[in-house]
Amino acid sequence: MILPGATIGVVGGGQLGRMFTLRARTMGYQVVVLEPDPRSPAGSVADRQIEAAYDDPAALADLAAACAAVTTEFENVPAEALAALADQVLVRPGSAAVAIAQDRVAEKEAMRRAGLLTAEFRPVRSEAAARHAFDEMRLESGILKTSRLGYDGKGQALVSSPDECAAAFAGLGGVPCILEQRLRLECEISVILARGAGGEVAAFPPGENHHRLGILEWTVVPARIPEGLAEEATAMAIAVARELDYVGVMGVELFVAEGGRLFVNEIAPRPHNSGHYSLDSCAADQFEQQVRTLCGLPLADPRLLSPVAMVNLLGDLWADGPPRWERALAVPGVRLHLYGKAEARPGRKMGHLTCVADSPDRALELALEARSVLTGK
Repeated sequence: MILPGATIGVVGGGQLGRMFTLRARTMGYQVVVLEPDPRSPAGSVADRQIEAAYDDPAALADLAAACAAVTTEFENVPAEALAALADQVLVRPGSAAVAIAQDRVAEKEAMRRAGLLTAEFRPVRSEAAARHAFDEMRLESGILKTSRLGYDGKGQALVSSPDECAAAFAGLGGVPCILEQRLRLECEISVILARGAGGEVAAFPPGENHHRLGILEWTVVPARIPEGLAEEATAMAIAVARELDYVGVMGVELFVAEGGRLFVNEIAPRPHNSGHYSLDSCAADQFEQQVRTLCGLPLADPRLLSPVAMVNLLGDLWADGPPRWERALAVPGVRLHLYGKAEARPGRKMGHLTCVADSPDRALELALEARSVLTGK
């Protein structure tokens, strides 16, 4: 075990790294961040920031020498960099699991190996393959996505014919893609879990998610789905973690679709936006679990203490000047989390609000009210 007082590292300086760093320092650890942006959210609260590219060999050696263990806050860190780090220091999650999460085709194949239901899919690597895949799957409509680097709705296109699929492939730059069946969606949920090196698992309750323009808008917990479906979703998420022999915190996104059936959509090998509610409403939050899994400590109790809703705050809210925080904080049960980002831009996640209440519906109602009063519109 790596005990408080030690130095641990994180590759990536965004808001997830910031919240990890704050929790780690609260628990008595020193934290070093590897991040090229000199004004990074995580670097501003860390003991030290190494300002360099994620795959810079000298910077990786510096990070390894300074730390007893290293984690990551985003999935697009080069897997080769994590592998190089792992030759010098303990790294969790491992590069093999992260590499699978970085490629949507490999990810879907791993889910199928775990015996889980996914949308039908085909890899696409040419315009001809795009047309053939659409025909072969006999789709009415589908979603073409880049295999790598897409997030928050980026790198994907809806398609409804072989020609549209081929044109979308070209429009996405001709990079490797995946064509997925477009499901009749009823609800989106996610499960955040922690898995230790010994295989022990602690899962947070499923959250119900709503997206707008491809970006998560809000999460409400517990998800407003039947209890049996929530239990099945948790079991599916655990099966994914076991298939990958994963160590760390993972977010697993699932669809309720096609008449109440559960489909695994994708995984995030890190804490997840939809798990931020745990900071204010659980016995322990997802970032404490990240510290514990990294350091080999016993997993914490993830139980939910109160119904809660989380609402993302995007840079659009700053369009007419600073938001009126005092108005939101006057709403009962609301707490504010800002990420320390220097520049507000449309669509950029600048922070979030959480609201606890006596029911999921009331929590969501109050959280949305709190966001609406920020601009007075």
